[in-house]
Amino acid sequence: MRFGLHIGQQNIQMDELRRLWRWADTAGFDWVDVWDHFYEAPPVDGNGSCFEATTCMAAMACETSRVRVGVLVLGMGYRHPAVLANALCTIDHLSGGRLEIGLGAGWHEPEYRAYGIPFPPVRERLDMLEEGIQVVRLLTTQDRSTFEGRYFRLENAACNPKPVQPRVRIWVGGNGEKRTLRIAARHADGWNTPYTSPEEFARLSAVLDHWCEREGRDPSTIERTVNLSFHMAATPAALERAERQYRQTWGAAAEAMRVRGVVTGLPAEAVELVGHYAQAGAAQVNIAIRPPVDWDALRAWSEEVIPAFAG
Repeated sequence: MRFGLHIGQQNIQMDELRRLWRWADTAGFDWVDVWDHFYEAPPVDGNGSCFEATTCMAAMACETSRVRVGVLVLGMGYRHPAVLANALCTIDHLSGGRLEIGLGAGWHEPEYRAYGIPFPPVRERLDMLEEGIQVVRLLTTQDRSTFEGRYFRLENAACNPKPVQPRVRIWVGGNGEKRTLRIAARHADGWNTPYTSPEEFARLSAVLDHWCEREGRDPSTIERTVNLSFHMAATPAALERAERQYRQTWGAAAEAMRVRGVVTGLPAEAVELVGHYAQAGAAQVNIAIRPPVDWDALRAWSEEVIPAFAG
């Protein structure tokens, strides 16, 4: 089992973010990533601060030396995939070949509406995702690329320099059983699901296996990971504070989230929960944190939970 730190870069100072990235690089984590939002998530009123994703990835690449540098996930509608491919190649060079590319269809409609970015129906957004993945793959692996899609087009296009890695892994994020998982089966190296229970993770993973079989793909070639909202307490004395922060984060959805992918309770309970995900086939568990940062809980995760799965 590997472990990642998924950091929501909202309502936080850059110095604190940099401290988090540097700490994770030496605290037993294998992966550090950000999300791709311009407004806070879950949505509040659009007045909170939120740093941009690709520039944060570049900063992470420079602040760390060991962890994989990722994003879960870049919304395809926010940037032309050819422009995005150039940025990602640069980040791979800044990291010395530690980049992981996460791509998704996008969902946070208030951001699109506020910035005048088209927010078509989900079917079209998924079509854009599938085309965009192919564009990114071509530009990061081929000397010259030509592509003719409904939404994106390349004509003898170059993207140089290429990444340090011969083939940067592309992750598809999402739970859609009819399209998202089929797109993953066709094009992705990894699949990430946010906030699903171990039972739901196993069920969705079986759906992905089905699509792999339909597409003639070996299911074992797609790595599977899960994001868990992190609200663990380091000690019994901190349980009440952790519960309060959990309710503030999820608001009206707090009770519904309890049966999904959430880390609550104490480290021993977290070890048990991670074990269930391992049994369900997860290769990596990412804890998703939102400010304010509970450093005591993070250290307890690093010192008590991660070592329980060493080897």
